[in-house]
Amino acid sequence: MEQIVNNSVDTTPSLPDQRQSAIRRRTLTTLFGNTQKLDGGAMFGNAPKSLWQRWFPPDEQNRIHLGCRALLVQEKDRNILVEAGIGAFFSPEMKERYGVEEPGHVLLERLAELGLSDTDIDVVVLTHLHFDHAGGLLAPWKDGQPLSLLFPNARFVTGHRQWQRARQPHARDRASYIPELLDLLEASGRLELIADGMTSSALGAEWTFHFSDGHTPGQLLPEVAMPGGPVVFGGDLIPGAPWVHLPITMGYDRCAEGLIDEKTGLLNDLLARNGRLVFTHDPLIGIGRISRDDKGRFGLSESAQEAFGLAE
Repeated sequence: MEQIVNNSVDTTPSLPDQRQSAIRRRTLTTLFGNTQKLDGGAMFGNAPKSLWQRWFPPDEQNRIHLGCRALLVQEKDRNILVEAGIGAFFSPEMKERYGVEEPGHVLLERLAELGLSDTDIDVVVLTHLHFDHAGGLLAPWKDGQPLSLLFPNARFVTGHRQWQRARQPHARDRASYIPELLDLLEASGRLELIADGMTSSALGAEWTFHFSDGHTPGQLLPEVAMPGGPVVFGGDLIPGAPWVHLPITMGYDRCAEGLIDEKTGLLNDLLARNGRLVFTHDPLIGIGRISRDDKGRFGLSESAQEAFGLAE
């Protein structure tokens, strides 16, 4: 039944139609930010070097080259950034330790190439708060200056249990968090913590999340609905194309067996729905569609190094 409002006919579509309209207006662009180098053995857990070096050739220190890729989701009236990468907050000594070679904040440079700055971002979604995923929220390092927060107009969304972990880390992962960043996020008044199974008030009910504990408690993996099937940002559950293979895990994961179970569930779900993954740490493959061969092994049926203005 039509409802008359202010002498006009209310033709607002039903929620499913609104959702489909929003999906059609949404575009995805991957943003390759600052890189880092980490020990290849640590990145591939119990997989032998003879296997993983085929995918990622190590340097003389056994380190492999890794990306820190973010995802820009542009909707009708807002810009949403999934992750911020490692950024440029490290001192020169720490940059050398972690193999961060770029002189500036590459994510900001990528945004500038699109005619955007950090002030144009409305929401930042953080899968978790390890420094190589959240450090890009901070302004570049300056000698003698305290850390400062970028993205002054954005809401910051992360998992409630991940926040608790970051505030009270285990000895095993304490060095992965930036206490000053946590203080800045809390003081901003723009932090939203998502409980398991809940949606985000900043993003709206059409945004859904997968929750994961295998790498770190309460990791939040956003799912973006697209006409060609869902796109999930894989975070450190599936950080790159080689980790699509079920047995491949990282030494940094807190529970390898639990992570494999979570990965199996997510990959089965995406396969059933023609879904894709965005890979944060893979320097060569940024996005791929999930497939499975006749032996039941997961892989990618199509992939690309980066996505630009993807609307399908």
